[in-house]
Amino acid sequence: MIRKLKSMLGIAEKSGKLKSGNYQVEEAVKEGKAFLVLVAEDGSKRTIKSYQDMCSFYETPIYIDGTIDEISQAIGKTNRAAVCINDRSLGEALKKLIEEDMKTEDEAWQK
Repeated sequence: MIRKLKSMLGIAEKSGKLKSGNYQVEEAVKEGKAFLVLVAEDGSKRTIKSYQDMCSFYETPIYIDGTIDEISQAIGKTNRAAVCINDRSLGEALKKLIEEDMKTEDEAWQK
């Protein structure tokens, strides 16, 4: 996970535009208030699959990136495998940042 993404997650948390923890993330997605979901790549297979299925059903963008420790540290909480952004413009900015990082990783991998 890149440093800029960690910083933006911290800002989102401090400004109240981020929900974390299974219950809060699930509730936000089901209510249509989540504009992006981020799940830790070292989360359990069951957790990742559950979020993928839910986000697919509710048509919410989901990304698997970072570790539980990285996400938790970025938002100043412990043991968080998933977070969601409940602000449209911030969600779009994070989506763009994640996709740019993924593209850079793909290009480096192909070399």
